[in-house]
Amino acid sequence: MDIVEGLMAWMVQAIMQLVQGGGYPGIVVLMALESMCLPVPSEMVLPFGGALAAMGRLALTGDPLLDALLVALAGTLGCTIGSIIAYYIGLRGGRPLINRYGRYLKLNERHLDLAEHWFHRYGDWAVLGSRLLPVIRTFISLPAGVARMPFRRFIALSTIGSLPWCLALAYIGMVMGENWQAVETLYRPLEYIVVIGALALLAHYVLRWRTTRKACGP
Repeated sequence: MDIVEGLMAWMVQAIMQLVQGGGYPGIVVLMALESMCLPVPSEMVLPFGGALAAMGRLALTGDPLLDALLVALAGTLGCTIGSIIAYYIGLRGGRPLINRYGRYLKLNERHLDLAEHWFHRYGDWAVLGSRLLPVIRTFISLPAGVARMPFRRFIALSTIGSLPWCLALAYIGMVMGENWQAVETLYRPLEYIVVIGALALLAHYVLRWRTTRKACGP
């Protein structure tokens, strides 16, 4: 527990230093890393940026609301850049690459099976809707590339889906000011719900696939 708490404290400090020192470009970099499936929580990056805007320490326009909007736009740009990189990793490397290295990102073949099923069943909504969900939003670009979703459509939907998420987090951070770290605590129960729901859905489709396979025979 002490090790986990130490790592979390180090992560928070690293995020704060990069946002404070790097400003808007730092936010772009951090959000790109998150969309590349790296463990950089947007629930920390954007609220802190919004809080700095409210305190006048990330003031480009002098208006806290406009500066928070710029924080959200920087976050959306970072999401788009990271999504493009992850998309092409999935597109070029395909399943063999993800099967080999995906375990380091907690991504395995079952996740890809589920993601591809979403693409076939829900089409564009799979990408658009996932951008508004914690956890899932981070990993959706890789299977989108594997499924060879049209690039322009993928980028458009990823950007449209990322913007509300970034706006909400930056605005909440601006409102909460120095108490911005409470945002991550508020989102934690939602993350658990999403993870449990995704696992339940995955188990459902695996069970149905096995049932169908047995019915079809060898």
